[in-house]
Amino acid sequence: MRQLKPYLVGHQEFAALYGVEPGMVGQWLSPSRRALDPATAIVVSGVRYWPLGFAARYGTTTPRFKQVNVRVKERLIAEQGEGWEADLGDELPPIVGQQEIIQIFHLPAQGNLATTIATGRFPHRDWLLSGSPLWLLDTVLDAVSALRESARSLPWETDAAVIAALRNGTYDGPGSKVLTRGRHVAKGL
Repeated sequence: MRQLKPYLVGHQEFAALYGVEPGMVGQWLSPSRRALDPATAIVVSGVRYWPLGFAARYGTTTPRFKQVNVRVKERLIAEQGEGWEADLGDELPPIVGQQEIIQIFHLPAQGNLATTIATGRFPHRDWLLSGSPLWLLDTVLDAVSALRESARSLPWETDAAVIAALRNGTYDGPGSKVLTRGRHVAKGL
């Protein structure tokens, strides 16, 4: 039986929980405010994601109480299907996005993966958060034999070192860090 996936939120979903614009989550993360600690998020393909349990509890941890929209939370749970509510990032199983998948298979270009996804040969995403597809690492690895069978030219060979790093939480390749832009670059947000 397949493991249930944890409920997650990206910037857009986090903002919806509190009825604010998605850019506000970035402001909460900014060094000048530090209302939201970047360490509370996991980084997948260069983007921050939070466990839904943490995101829903966040409003009670701030100096000015923020009320979570329970209807939005219920909608997010319904959209993500059967799962469980994690509170901390270290409770989460390994989660990958397109950048990590490219490294797992040493794909020559992102277009190879995009074509495989678009043609339906890649496993269906486990999440679509803030416009980005995400998968449990096990979802991707369970599909390796089917990927090899449907391949025309790519071998779909996995890199055991990348997989081990993703499982141990030590992956530091492409997508493992958020690339900071704008005025916060020098501060290393």
